[in-house]
Amino acid sequence: MQDYWVKQEQGKPLFPDLLWSRPENKRQAGKLLIVGGNAHGFAAAAEAYNEALKAGIGTTRVLLPDSLQKTVGKVLENGEYAASTPSGSFGKQALAELLALSQWADGVLFAGDLGRNSETAILIERFIQKYDGQITLTQDALDYFTKAPLNLLNRPNTMLVASFAQLQKIASSAKFSAAFTFEMDFLRLVERLHDFSRHYQANIITKHLDNIFVATGGQVSSTKLQPDQEIWRVSTAAYAAVWWLQNPTKPFEALATAVVNL
Repeated sequence: MQDYWVKQEQGKPLFPDLLWSRPENKRQAGKLLIVGGNAHGFAAAAEAYNEALKAGIGTTRVLLPDSLQKTVGKVLENGEYAASTPSGSFGKQALAELLALSQWADGVLFAGDLGRNSETAILIERFIQKYDGQITLTQDALDYFTKAPLNLLNRPNTMLVASFAQLQKIASSAKFSAAFTFEMDFLRLVERLHDFSRHYQANIITKHLDNIFVATGGQVSSTKLQPDQEIWRVSTAAYAAVWWLQNPTKPFEALATAVVNL
């Protein structure tokens, strides 16, 4: 087996020292800002909030577009609201609120359900340019970058929790030297993730061949999924964001440990 690849099984982490050294109280367990939702739903943000609590975050706040304020009200604990477009998605005027809340946080998770809106695209692009902390993106937050991904891929402190189809589009749009294909075998995929994560700064988590793969700085882990674990991106992104912000100097070990504890 290649020296850059490690294999895990669910419930059997390869880096147990991270489990033993977890923060003992909430003040030391980090602060996560979750961003998501549009006028038609906020399921991804709500799921990310619940999963972050399960993962052991210290404090979580959730930023939603203000089109949801009447619907959500006080149902979602620690909810914050920012400017929305007439269609109910985040507007570009939400940038100031997003930047202010991000200064409070140790990491920011774009959980999804953002909708397809040009102002939301401008908001996220401007935010990743201005904010230098940890950012995790998943679901339709990543769709905004599938055609122009280089700013995201070349940004430090970035994690992409991508479906295999999203990863395929991102690599193609970045004109990476080799393609990700659904027909590739396990070992070829590991090799491709190794090369891709050496070439770009972003950390990658994806699911294929009944495994979740983590790739960062050329290192790759594969973790066998439970047979019924089909819906995985939001929960994986939440767990990974929490473990990463709690272990910022050990991103590979943190992300590999996060996915084995889902």
